[in-house]
Amino acid sequence: MTAPLSGVRVLDLSQMLAGPFGSMILADLGAEVIKIEKPGEGDIGRGMPPHFFHGESVYFFSVNRNKKSMTLDLKTKKGLEIFYRLVKASDVVFDNFRPGVLEKLHIDHETLKKINPRILSCSVSGYGQTGPFKDRPAFDLIIQARGGIMSYTGEPGRMPVRMGAPMGDLTGGLYAAQGVMAALYQREKTGQGQRIDISLLDSQLSLQIYRGLYYLYAGEVAQPVGSGHVSANPIRAFKTKTFDIVIDANTDKFFQELVGAMDRSHLASDPRFVTRADRLKNKEALYAILEEIFLQKTGEEWLELLEGRLPAGPINTVDMALNDPQVLARNMVVEATHRSGEKMKLLGTPIKISPAGEPKFNPPPALGEHTGQILQGLLNLSPAEIQELREKKVI
Repeated sequence: MTAPLSGVRVLDLSQMLAGPFGSMILADLGAEVIKIEKPGEGDIGRGMPPHFFHGESVYFFSVNRNKKSMTLDLKTKKGLEIFYRLVKASDVVFDNFRPGVLEKLHIDHETLKKINPRILSCSVSGYGQTGPFKDRPAFDLIIQARGGIMSYTGEPGRMPVRMGAPMGDLTGGLYAAQGVMAALYQREKTGQGQRIDISLLDSQLSLQIYRGLYYLYAGEVAQPVGSGHVSANPIRAFKTKTFDIVIDANTDKFFQELVGAMDRSHLASDPRFVTRADRLKNKEALYAILEEIFLQKTGEEWLELLEGRLPAGPINTVDMALNDPQVLARNMVVEATHRSGEKMKLLGTPIKISPAGEPKFNPPPALGEHTGQILQGLLNLSPAEIQELREKKVI
């Protein structure tokens, strides 16, 4: 069955995490993603320590599977000419340069659409293409901090912490992939390309959802609540005799199931805990009771009692999560064959589309691995012409 984005060609100029994550989503869905890298250097993520497989960074592996790699020096006249020819045969140009860089390289959308009116240009940057901060550099931690969410991430009374996953970067990549797919759909109707401007800060702000609106409507400035919740209870992590677990029993039905499983059904009719509003008002008293009860059994015993009746689960470490039977059943750990011939493991894709089935997983490309193939197969350059480009360090 044909993959959803089969036939879509993406020229990916992005590096490190946010941009490559977004373009990898497109690659997983069947797009031909050509990663264009600087000759002799490539994506700076290729050298990211500390873990390597056959000399290649595992960090780089995490966001670059299913792509092709082509080396090309865009600062040379011949390199720019080749890029323009690639644009004419492509659908999307993906980058994560700071504003102004595209114009300096003469690959901005206004220039590219004269070559290919159907081209989509997608830029992922820290602060977007407009605004007073647009020229400032920004990495994940800075975006998490400025976006406000870091201020209420962590335990009450402690220093705010960065989210464990680099969501400042990854959210931008997610929105970029969505923006590209929406623009591709619209192009089918209009025939015209578009400029897509993704700001990591905008993306982070969008994750505030109700905490942002609580401030806009009630002036409430979010504070850390650990694993708890400001609107619904009981939702939290609890210690048991063996390991920590989490529960979400905020609805009346699930709260009744919780106290029933605990052999404390009388708590459901306690005036302090009858409704969701009651439980929120008296959450400290409720948590004190639940904490004492949870310490009376092991984590294994509690999960046996709770998991079939209400949302509950263990706080898995990464190794436990990657070996979870549900995770494995959903093909979220997959294998590919490295160029060495050795099998390598990658994380799977959460997008399951029927009847297209599971996507194929190709290993992340070596630097410039597909340069000759692309120049010869797509642009019809001869082996002699390709060799001349190599000698002049254009590729």
